[in-house]
Amino acid sequence: MELYLDLLSQPCRSVFLFAKLARIPFDFKHVDLSAGHQHSEEFGQISMIRKVPVMKDGSFVLTESVAILEYMAQKYSVADHWFPADLQQRARVNEYLSWQHMNLRAHGSKVFLLRILFPVIMGSEAPKDKMDAAMEDLKQSLNLLEAKFLQNKPFIIGDKISLADLVALVEIMQPVGAGVNVFEGRPKLTAWRDRVKKELGEKLFDESHDGIMNISSLPQKMQNSADLEMLKPKFQKLFK
Repeated sequence: MELYLDLLSQPCRSVFLFAKLARIPFDFKHVDLSAGHQHSEEFGQISMIRKVPVMKDGSFVLTESVAILEYMAQKYSVADHWFPADLQQRARVNEYLSWQHMNLRAHGSKVFLLRILFPVIMGSEAPKDKMDAAMEDLKQSLNLLEAKFLQNKPFIIGDKISLADLVALVEIMQPVGAGVNVFEGRPKLTAWRDRVKKELGEKLFDESHDGIMNISSLPQKMQNSADLEMLKPKFQKLFK
């Protein structure tokens, strides 16, 4: 199995972490998004979508992180708690994985883009109204994570960790990497984070998040990227 990943991406980190945790043998193929590797002819031969993560298992190619996680969980018969066989427990995992795309993941990514990439690409700090709105959206997603999904349980589906917890914490680390302390004033979320990190293994968790937690070199790298001008109209459209 080959995994094409950039660990600055939340979905890529989720796939990387789970493959490591489940001891799934794979070849790690680094796709440097900031250098535009996803636009290369070689990468296009692997995935017409030109986005990561990509899993290549023989001739079978899969390009969506949730689909990849579920594929690996079922093919390699991992511990049941990750993606339970019980219909209702599995539905709870899928409920979170379906919700997160346009909520916690999207809002955490937007804060990251505004704080880290906007100044590099657009040449100025992000407008205050855009940043305030992004922070409010992130706050509301975190509120829902606590009140709807976590409630008073140790983990999202109950007493044991699942793919939902892994994905949720990885997503939260995107704004954390941008310098936003999302855990401040949230003891329930902080305690959950600590439980999840313990289950994942702090060494592996830190290894997979080293890039996002040491993001200071990215702006300089982006300034030297040939894709910088191409990104400007995309950011103008995204944050108009």
